[in-house]
Amino acid sequence: MKRILPLAFALALSAPAFAQTVDSQGAKDLSDNLARYFGKQAFDKGVLKVSVEGDAYKIALDIKALVNALPEQKLLKFDMAPYALMVKPRSDGSWDVSSNFSQGASFEFDGPEGRQSMELAIKDGKLTSVYDPALAAFTSATSSLAGMTMTSREAKQQADVSTGAGTATVTATKSANGGVDFTATQKVSDFVEMIKVDDPEKGLNFPVTLKTPELTVDANGKGVRTKPLLDLLAFAVANEDEAKLKANQAELKSLMLAALPIWERIDGNYGFKNFEVESPVGKFGATQFSTAFGMDGVSQNGKVDYTIKASGLTIPHQTLPEWTVPLLPTDIDLNFGGANIDLDTMAKKAIEAFDLNKNPPLSDEFGKALVADFKAKNPKVVIGHSTVKNGDVELAMEGEMTFPGEKPDASVTVDIAGYDKIVDALKEGAKSDEQMAQAFPFALAVKGFGKTLPDGRLEWVINTKADGSVTVNGAMLKGPDAAQDDSSGQDDNSGDDDANGTDDSTGGDGSDGGDNGGAGAKLQP
Repeated sequence: MKRILPLAFALALSAPAFAQTVDSQGAKDLSDNLARYFGKQAFDKGVLKVSVEGDAYKIALDIKALVNALPEQKLLKFDMAPYALMVKPRSDGSWDVSSNFSQGASFEFDGPEGRQSMELAIKDGKLTSVYDPALAAFTSATSSLAGMTMTSREAKQQADVSTGAGTATVTATKSANGGVDFTATQKVSDFVEMIKVDDPEKGLNFPVTLKTPELTVDANGKGVRTKPLLDLLAFAVANEDEAKLKANQAELKSLMLAALPIWERIDGNYGFKNFEVESPVGKFGATQFSTAFGMDGVSQNGKVDYTIKASGLTIPHQTLPEWTVPLLPTDIDLNFGGANIDLDTMAKKAIEAFDLNKNPPLSDEFGKALVADFKAKNPKVVIGHSTVKNGDVELAMEGEMTFPGEKPDASVTVDIAGYDKIVDALKEGAKSDEQMAQAFPFALAVKGFGKTLPDGRLEWVINTKADGSVTVNGAMLKGPDAAQDDSSGQDDNSGDDDANGTDDSTGGDGSDGGDNGGAGAKLQP
């Protein structure tokens, strides 16, 4: 479903409010307003057309006409019926927007590796919604479909996607700090995607099938700057000519600044129920699987968050040593992202500095200074509290990393419940696996560095500094890197008083010190 672009939303976003009377003059006014965002040529070439249909306007989008209008298009075949929206003015200044988006489409062309084709069919697709021009957003929208199929064929890969019935809803309200707050949900049943790769040159020949009886998508946004973004779109259409764009770049800068921060916050989540992946090595599965993403808008202290969760994991172990089975995870909860991200300063400086009359509009020196300034704000890579579980074993981790110089400065806390279970599994593996036999003493050494918590878990607080030093639970594991003296290297190469060309003050001792620093990173039980 994520491959289906919501054309209805893209078109209706541009619709203004007019008088309630539906007539030919209203159709002309609507066409003129839409032309601000899609260009007059879209109407001249038949890509867009507005007509009166009873008490509503019909906005027709002819994708086939759009494809034919593209320069140097090399499609061998393209077939897709026009897409239509029915829009009707309401007494409160908003619009009723509806559509039957049942559709069949196919195209074919010669790609760099041979013939490629795609076929799409949407069954019984319906949309009903209310659009508010004052917000430039849908205050409510509901859509449904009875099913969807899509097939694609390439020289070395083919894919078949199908779904059962699906529904989607959207609501939006005016945001307290400007822009629009929205929520969106989508649910699709019986999602199946079959992929087959056949690439003899790379020795790849395998099928993969992804299945879930229920796919859900949830998203919400705060402070989305819908109207300023539409103003930017209108400006782009009105200034397609390069000379005109350069002459009006002051207006462009003003519009770009008005669109900031683009949004305050956007969050989204994909959820899969009883998710399965069938592959040549066996079946992977999870009773619940989800991925989530969140991002602040352009701000001085922004955050980005990613989450991957799975419960009831099943992993095929036909090709794995038997001793690894007790260590295979059954539940994961991974959280990571970034913090203290200053995109606001970068964006505003770049908008102020760029000049379209210069090539490039921003100099390399400016770009380097901008990146240096971004790094100086000390953005962080963050590991939120994350866990990997299996029976009595649970590994938890959290921490953060910054880059004050070329090397990172990081603090990570790791704690494990059931560490002895891990050691027992490795001990069993050491009986038949030479690599595990070598790793087993390392596992014992790691345990020796751990701190036993009141609940019996083992904890390691690991700190690495930009100077190269490493501590575990406060104990120095590796000291700072040896200081580099560039002048000593020059002296060594320029000749010495010593006939052998060595200098006791800067020779073997200095280099050995560096080696010892590296060796200090090895665990000593």
